[in-house]
Amino acid sequence: MKEIILSLIAGVFVGVLFKIIRLPLPAPPVLTGVIGIFGVYLGGVLVDWASKYFGQ
Repeated sequence: MKEIILSLIAGVFVGVLFKIIRLPLPAPPVLTGVIGIFGVYLGGVLVDWASKYFGQ
């Protein structure tokens, strides 16, 4: 839970900083960003599963 709160605080800080210095936010559009993060997680889970299944 501590990591979640710290990452939220860091994200808010970066968002505020980028708006203050008038830069575009360093984040993809909401839906595509969430789908991309899910894809990265799913890829990691698949590699873990395959390594256990194929015994490497």
